[in-house]
Amino acid sequence: MKRLLLIAAFAFLAAGLLALRPAGAQMVSTLPVPGITIYPGDPITEDMLTERRFRLTRASLEAVVAGREMLVGKVARRTLLPGQPITVNAVENPKLVRRGVPVRLVFVEGGLTIITYAEPMQSGSVGEVIRVRNTESGTVIVGVVQADGSIVVGKS
Repeated sequence: MKRLLLIAAFAFLAAGLLALRPAGAQMVSTLPVPGITIYPGDPITEDMLTERRFRLTRASLEAVVAGREMLVGKVARRTLLPGQPITVNAVENPKLVRRGVPVRLVFVEGGLTIITYAEPMQSGSVGEVIRVRNTESGTVIVGVVQADGSIVVGKS
């Protein structure tokens, strides 16, 4: 009985010590990496990716993309080299709205909805707040980019 308690206590202590690894300790992780060179502006697809094992610290693991699902459908912001980990800031959501290309502008307040066209003053992805210029009045306003590529302004 004493021996069983001693083994259980040792196992509990060992598990606790493993959890208290220093922040600089290295861990082995399998990460998605490009299988080919991906250039800025290229959309990332599943067939462009492969996996590779790395020895990383906890801090460096937080700076890289850990799963394929976080990459597929995104756009490269800079050149991604084959076999190298992809940092979080190296990819972004695709821009649905391009600067200077007219978009549908939807004003919603209460039960009133007004639809017109505007010229974006900056490019934007879904959910981003961007500035647009009303082509009829020249007024600059801000709105939120929607999934259909329109811009919504006002209160909904």
